[in-house]
Amino acid sequence: MHSTPSDLLANNECLIVTESNAVLKLKFRKLQPTVVKNVNPASIMDFLFSKDVISEDHMEALQKVKDKEGEREQCRKLLTLLHTSDHPQAFIHLYLAIKDESHLQWLVQRIDKFSDQSVIDLLQQLYISEPTGCVNVCFSEI
Repeated sequence: MHSTPSDLLANNECLIVTESNAVLKLKFRKLQPTVVKNVNPASIMDFLFSKDVISEDHMEALQKVKDKEGEREQCRKLLTLLHTSDHPQAFIHLYLAIKDESHLQWLVQRIDKFSDQSVIDLLQQLYISEPTGCVNVCFSEI
């Protein structure tokens, strides 16, 4: 039996996300200079650690980067780590971590509105499951 998105939401089985991890990954790559300049990686790292996106070893290594090279380089290394990660929801969790930061709502809006031809091309390649054109990704509780 196939559940509709509204059934899944009603049953709290899944969270429907309007953009896939792949689209968010591309958006974060395009917006990397802005993210590196404006995001304090400490709270983001804690969130990602709590969701098993990054490991204890990653946390320790990123702390050493901060101690030696500063916060911006730590943020840059964190993004690089996520881009090379095999975690299927790494950028969904990164987005949610940033969304949790009240002072970064302007960045959330910029991510949400960001579009260029590469994002449009990627969207056209993804499975579009709704007639509205939204790409829905279903995953267990975050």
